[in-house]
Parts: sequence; structure tokens; C-alpha cells
Amino acid sequence: MRRPAVRLVLLGRVPYARLLAGQERWLRRLQTEPGTEAGALLVCEPAEPVYTAGLRGGLTPEEVTRLRALGAEVRTTGRGGLATFHGPGQLLCHPVLDLRLLGLRLRTHVAALEACAVRLCELQGLPGARARPPPHTGVWLGERKICAIGVRCGRHITSHGLALNCSTDLTWFEHIVPCGLVGTGVTSLSEELQRHVTVHEVMPPFLEAFQETYKCLLISEDSPH
Repeated sequence: MRRPAVRLVLLGRVPYARLLAGQERWLRRLQTEPGTEAGALLVCEPAEPVYTAGLRGGLTPEEVTRLRALGAEVRTTGRGGLATFHGPGQLLCHPVLDLRLLGLRLRTHVAALEACAVRLCELQGLPGARARPPPHTGVWLGERKICAIGVRCGRHITSHGLALNCSTDLTWFEHIVPCGLVGTGVTSLSEELQRHVTVHEVMPPFLEAFQETYKCLLISEDSPH
């Protein structure tokens, strides 16, 4: 059976706003002609620190002022979940997909994202990475979260996705309650492996894990159909 083609959009290290703009373009494209293509996988490393709040909120006006005073951007997004942090050293992956063409539902899409992160951790030598049962999302190493997941889905088309800490400065998380989870910590590949792990290093195994988990074929955005 032929695997559905998903366009791979490698943005590099860019402002978070550029990722959102690319996501919006692909959303319009899939919504204009639904059912004609599977969609795109947008991947980047944020160039600057940014805190985001999801549909359930997570940041008061006073907290927004305080976080901006730290030198970070603060944005409200349309994803699920509460507040989290994005910044340099983090792998951001936003699949904009028509789930029908991939044979997925929203819950299986979230589980597939978690499976990609778990597989990447395993390939990096961290076999203890685990997802937790619903309503929790994301991937954990013990009591510390290494990958946050927040998605949006409308008319079977997804947006937003996962953020996996590679060499992220974890002190940025100390200024919020990440994802609203009191009493739990965060970690990164670099923290766990005790060496500097870059987004560039983990990109190839992550993309391989994505193809295998989603049973799709990633093709360059510039490639002909």
C-alpha cells in the first residue's frame, strides 16, 4: 500500500512567529481543498524565548507582564493545554495534517506524536521515556517532562504539535507552572545524557521516527508532486 506523502518544511532556527505563519498558510491550503493532500510537517528551533498560553489559558495579565520583563515574548495560541515555554535548544514540530488521509483520529494523532518522542529518546539511549494515560499528554522520564504536546483540530485538520527539549535552558520553566502541572519538573536530552545535544543532531532520527509512526513519506517542500 502506497504511503501518503507529507511535505517536510525545515525552517531552521527562526522566530516563533515564522512557524505560526507557515502553519497558517498550510491550514488555509488544506481547508481550501480538503481531502486532496495529507499536509505538511513544519519543524524548527525557536530563535528567541517565548511563553505560550493555550485554549485553557494559564497566564494572568500580571504573569504576562512579569514574563515580558524577563525578555521573553508572550503569546496566546489556539492549541490545547495551558502555559509552556519555547526557546533555543528545543525541537518544535507542527504537523498540519488531514487526519482522514492518514487514517487517524485526534486521540491517535496525539498518541503518535508521543510515540515519535519516545522513539527519539530510545534512539538517544534513554529507554525509560514514557507517555502517560489520558488526560495527560507529553513524554516523561520519571517525574520530569521532556516533551510537551498541545494540538488543535478542526474539521479533521490538525495544527500545533510537540516541543521536545534538547539543550533548552530549563531555568525559563521556573517562571511558570509548565502545562499547569504542579509538583513536576522538566528535563532535556542534554540534562539526561550529560552532554550537549543539539536540535540539528536529533533531527534525522526524529524525522525517521515520524515517518515510521505515521506510516507516511516525508518529501521536501520544494520537490515536485
